[in-house]
Amino acid sequence: MTSLQERLADGLYGLGWSTVKTLPEPVATRLGRTIGDIAWKQRGKGVRRLESNYARVVPGATPERLAELTRAGMRSYLRYWMESFRLPVWSPERIRSGFDPKDLHHLTDGLAAGRGVVLALPHMANYDLAGAWVTTQLETPFTTVAERLRPETLYDRFVAYREGLGMEVLPHSGGSAFGTLARRLRDGGLVCLVADRDLSASGVEVTFFGETARMPAGPALLAQQTGALLLPVTLWYDDSSVMQGRVHPPIDVPETATRAEKTSLMTQALADAFATGIAEHPEDWHMLQRLWRADLDPSKGPQEGTP
Repeated sequence: MTSLQERLADGLYGLGWSTVKTLPEPVATRLGRTIGDIAWKQRGKGVRRLESNYARVVPGATPERLAELTRAGMRSYLRYWMESFRLPVWSPERIRSGFDPKDLHHLTDGLAAGRGVVLALPHMANYDLAGAWVTTQLETPFTTVAERLRPETLYDRFVAYREGLGMEVLPHSGGSAFGTLARRLRDGGLVCLVADRDLSASGVEVTFFGETARMPAGPALLAQQTGALLLPVTLWYDDSSVMQGRVHPPIDVPETATRAEKTSLMTQALADAFATGIAEHPEDWHMLQRLWRADLDPSKGPQEGTP
């Protein structure tokens, strides 16, 4: 982005956190749906990319079905933002009642064993709400990683927002995040990572909805090096004000394989768990960026839907 675009983005996010949080919840909900519908009708770059990604998730979908799904996806995406702008003023009771995770025993048993736990999530529904629920309901702090954003003031806004929800936030760049995460896990702590899109040059190739994509190696490497439990988590919205979620069974470290082979196998298992949740609730997967290798590298395959 240009410096003007960066300042505008920073100002808009600041306006959201200062203004939307003051709105009554029904008003914020309607506002989010309206903005989502407007964005969908304008068919900007992000909306076209979302529709292209949904075409992989729902193969054989008609253009009408994809359009309907993308509209629902934009409404879900704006629900995430409206909730996120309001989360700082939600009471502990509202946070506790706003999330209903299934199979939570995988997480609580792992924490009780003191071995450390890595939760790995895709960009589904509202992972900030899930994190706030963990710090509030389970009274368990955790560490996460945030992508460096420009301008720096925008990054600072996101860090302050998530720290206000009880999270320890480390910058994705800089090289020290992995070591800090490993120390937290060796101390029996909790680490939460959004892990369906690789932001580095060291991602692992996986098969995702029948095509090659790259996902970060960090969750698998952390589990290998620290003995922590690796748990996939998927999230979705229903028709109520309550977000749903599922903690999937742990991904074990293979006993006989090289480090690279273990990382590949574990990351593929993560991708498979993500795909299960996304296929069941595609409209709540907010992937408005390129993900598959064919879209990232024109020499690797067809470019349907590429803006």
